[in-house]
Order: sequence, then C-alpha cells, then structure tokens
Amino acid sequence: MTLHTDATHDPALRSWVDSANVAGCDFPIQNLPFGRFRAADGGARIGVAIGDQILDLRAAGLAGSDDMNALMAMPPAQRRALRERISQGLAAGSAQQAAWAPALVARAQAEMLLPCRIGDYTDFYTSVHHATNVGRQFRPDNPLLPNYKWVPIGYHGRASSIGVSGARVKRPMGQRKAPDAAAPVLAPCERLDYELELGWFIGQGNAQGAPIAMGEAEQHLFGVALFNDWSARDIQGWEYQPLGPFLSKNFASTLSPWVVTMEALAPFRAPFARPEGDPQPLPYLDSAENRAHGAFSITLEVLLQTARMRAEGIAPVVLSRTDTTRAAYWTPAQLVAHHTVNGCNLQSGDLFGSGTLSGPGETEAGSLLELAAAGQRPVPLPTGERRSFLEDGDTLTLRGWCERAGAVRIGLGEASGTVVG
Repeated sequence: MTLHTDATHDPALRSWVDSANVAGCDFPIQNLPFGRFRAADGGARIGVAIGDQILDLRAAGLAGSDDMNALMAMPPAQRRALRERISQGLAAGSAQQAAWAPALVARAQAEMLLPCRIGDYTDFYTSVHHATNVGRQFRPDNPLLPNYKWVPIGYHGRASSIGVSGARVKRPMGQRKAPDAAAPVLAPCERLDYELELGWFIGQGNAQGAPIAMGEAEQHLFGVALFNDWSARDIQGWEYQPLGPFLSKNFASTLSPWVVTMEALAPFRAPFARPEGDPQPLPYLDSAENRAHGAFSITLEVLLQTARMRAEGIAPVVLSRTDTTRAAYWTPAQLVAHHTVNGCNLQSGDLFGSGTLSGPGETEAGSLLELAAAGQRPVPLPTGERRSFLEDGDTLTLRGWCERAGAVRIGLGEASGTVVG
C-alpha cells in the first residue's frame, strides 16, 4: 500500500507554473495526475496536469513512448520514482524550468482523450445506502438482499461506450414496459439518470489463475477518476431480471480525463470499519492494513444545468454532495481481491466502477432515482423547472476533491456530459 507521504506531498512545495499555486486549484504540484491529450501533430500524448497547464511527458524527455497502459503497468517503485522526478522538475527554483517550459500545453486549448485503453470494465455496487434506497423502492419490506454485506456485488460492463468528459450523450432506445401494459414497447428512454461513481484503474495485472491477496491488492491499482455510469431506469426495470443490467447501462459512460494516482491519494487515507452489528469481511477480504487505512476521503458532488439555465445565464446547481468514507461499503483493495479470487486475470487499464456512491443523508444521494424518489419528489430548480429524470439539453457534471488539515487540497477535475435527443 502507498501509505506514507514524502517530499512530493510537502504542503510548502510550490511550482514555477504559477497557476498551480492558486488556492483551491485542482492540480497543484502535490497532485500530478496523468492523462492523454491530442498534440499539435495529431498524435495522442501522455501528459501531467499542473495548474492550468499540461506537461507533455515526451517533450520533457520523461517518456519514451505515448503508451499510457505501459506506464500504468510499471512497478509501483518505478511509478514513484517518475512522480518524484516530475515533482522536482516542476518545483519552484528547479533547473528544469527552462527545458520544460516549452513542453507545457494550455489545458484550455487541449483536446483531452480517454486516459488509457480500457480493455475491460467491471461495475460494482459499493454503497450500502444506494443499494438500500433502490431496494426499498422495489422491496419495501426487504430492501437489502442477504448477500450484500458479504460479497462485493458487480457485473461486467461495456468498455467500448466509455467516453471522456464533455461528450454528448444520446438518449437511448430500448424495451420498456409500463406496469399496467400488456406488452413492452421499443421507445426512447423516458427515465434517464446519472450515477455518481469513481473509476479505479488497474496498473499491473495478474496471471490467470493467480489471485491477488489483500496485502498486495493496492500494488495493482494505478489511480482514480470520476465516473458517470448513465442509466436508463425504465429500460433497466424491465430487463434486469434475471441477469442484471444490459441495454440500460451499455449505451454510455463518462470519465474525467485525469487519473489521480494512488501516490497522490496517500495524505487522504482513512480507516475502514463496518457499522456495529454488521458482519466482518471474510478473511480473503480482510487485513490489518485495510482496516487501518484502506479507505479514502474523497468529496464528491453532482451539478446540473438545464438548457434554459444556460440560456438565462444561471450557473449549475449542486444536486448532492457526499464523501466516500460515508458512501463506500467496500474499499478498492477489496474489489481487486474479490475480482481475482476465482483466478480472473486483470490487465493494465482495466476499469472498476465503484457503483453509485450515495451517503446516508437525503442530500447525499448519487442518482436522481434516489433524490426524486423515482419521480415522487421532483427536484426544484432556480428557473422553476423540476427534474425527476434528465431531459434533453441537461448538462450533468461530477466533481471531486480531497482535502484535510496539514495537506494541500487536490482535485479530480470533472466529468461532464450533455443529454441530446
């Protein structure tokens, strides 16, 4: 586990990139997230976000190739060494400033790409509050299924339809059936929703048939991004039995372009503990290190701006906000250990969706399905509009950040998408 902070986390550290020193900046020198962008020659390059700039790693002589998956697959010690080198080169007073300054690209002018090649994508269900809220709508007397507190629930999603922040999201078609209808119809989704999630990326993979133990699980994680798993609730309600989501989920998912590394998250670790009375994880999902600091404190929020709000110059409104320590019932290490306990082989760039991260409070829900109580309590907006589900022209944005006393705040950026008909 990347448990300890080092010189790259020093709160006194400043960069010669002035915008990285602005209070509240998502990408100070203590962060240094990785992403891919399209360079002037049209090729995809690996970059590191610093303030409002991107450091082109190849132009700075820090990368011999533009293969992000290869970088992610490096042993953790090599990744830490690269982080230290980038931090030293971007630090105020660095001898690298003159050589690296021409390697900077303005983020506002860059076309961001998916962070890496995503070969496989698994979506989990790590928020007990979301599972209970949704279950209560369908099973009021027994909202939480009996396996939930014993096994990290997940399903295999569709990697090909994952896009980067800023995308237009086409309203999907599918079968849906009204409760009083004799037969389903093929029609556009009318109950389009978002899901507030995190996306955890695999760094080094494992051989097929070789499970990853809890003590080694985090060595196989590269970092985290924001993730919106758009959901067609009316299609989902008709198709999900007996094998779970299909067309209701595979039409679109949206990632933020920057991956915040496990090393950058070190100052924001938190203890992992189950509520009193809940069963403790089985031994293969348990370790002293995971209990002591296997969780991460990441603040997440959801913002909505309708087409009318944009036209009237009204800023996006916050729909909900929560913290992962309040929302997640399973840690990232547990997801890795469970995913591989049967011998499944992971590969560099594989993505684990956390599932909708809802906290216990009414304003901490990670979906409109919960916030609007399946349409029973529409959410009021400043224009007088109301939302039970998303409408065409709505822009939905996820944001995330980490902050605590004694550490510099770091951000995850944002994952944004606009619904089109």
